[in-house]
Amino acid sequence: MASISSDTVQAMVAWRHDLHAHPETAFTEVRTSELVARALAALGLEVHRGLAKTGVVASIRNGDGPVIGLRADMDALFVEERGAVPHASRHPGKMHACGHDGHTAMLLGAARHLAAHRDFRGTVRFIFQPAEENECGGRVMIEEGLFDRFPCDQVYAMHNWPGLPAGHFAVNHGPMMASFDLFEIVVQGRSTHAAMPERGIDPFPAAAQIVLGLQTIVSRRLSVNDRAVVSVTQVHGGETWNTIPETVTIRGGVRAFCPQVQDLVEKSVREIGESVARAHGASAAVSYQRRYPPTINTPAEADIAIAVARALVGADKVTVDPAASMASEDFAYFLQSRPGAYVWIGVDTDQPSVPLHNACYDFNDEVLGLGAAFFVGLVNDCLAAPADAARIEFAHALP
Repeated sequence: MASISSDTVQAMVAWRHDLHAHPETAFTEVRTSELVARALAALGLEVHRGLAKTGVVASIRNGDGPVIGLRADMDALFVEERGAVPHASRHPGKMHACGHDGHTAMLLGAARHLAAHRDFRGTVRFIFQPAEENECGGRVMIEEGLFDRFPCDQVYAMHNWPGLPAGHFAVNHGPMMASFDLFEIVVQGRSTHAAMPERGIDPFPAAAQIVLGLQTIVSRRLSVNDRAVVSVTQVHGGETWNTIPETVTIRGGVRAFCPQVQDLVEKSVREIGESVARAHGASAAVSYQRRYPPTINTPAEADIAIAVARALVGADKVTVDPAASMASEDFAYFLQSRPGAYVWIGVDTDQPSVPLHNACYDFNDEVLGLGAAFFVGLVNDCLAAPADAARIEFAHALP
């Protein structure tokens, strides 16, 4: 497998620290995309900017052959950093709490290596995506013609994963991450003086029973073989002490791994909201948004990712078919459009990492070289030069 040079690793560390110090959130990654595009152009790659406002797509063409897409997310979160690292965020209220700075640096490192070592036949697309957090930047890139303008036969992405040791990988043959849906239930009552509730319709008792009723969806409406989470995360109503308000608003999120479960949960949220409100003499307006679909690997591409990871770190450090995460990821839209795989790379040292989205999170620089090598391995495997094709086919056939 390819070895990433120390010079490239140093460049990745510098890129990563620069990005961490200057975090930018969804669709505002202007400085980030400029850094990425400038680095890619300096390598001699074809660079295109502007998809989904700040997205960057670069290509290396090396003769006829398949086309592989490699994706990294670039955006940060609205989180106030509490860490004390020298490269801490300089933008109040924003930080790279999910490690996208590391993802971007690893893909830039892979591009740097592949630009200098073209041991493959075909085309590599380096896709730097904005707005992964909450705003569906992956969907926007696809809607704006990503795969029409930059065709790919298969696509891959990688996410750092606290809880998994550094030097380890994890890959599923199916779902890796859950869907992400949102709901809002506005319970409509009739306002009145708090001392005279009989003259109005109090929306609070209905809202309270709706919240409790929503908790029965997973335990009583789904099979024990179906995994889902229904969480109420907001309840808003009232403005003063002595007035029963007109409305109470309930908001929350739903996670699942297949569309059929999403369908059943959505139907149940609507039924519970509307029927419980009606039983209290109130009414309910229910809205339900499907934001991110589940992230589902295709089996053949998962096998490729597993083979590459095993060649890098050994079979004992590659977890196959781990428990899927209830978190969500908009690489799901890429996998709805093209076959591919989403992979976790471990970051934990002897001192376990804090969780993703924690205000003290900082990507582990020690895995930058390994992440870049994994991307390079995918390219060299999927776009094997003719002289290497027989060797790789034989290697894959080994137990």
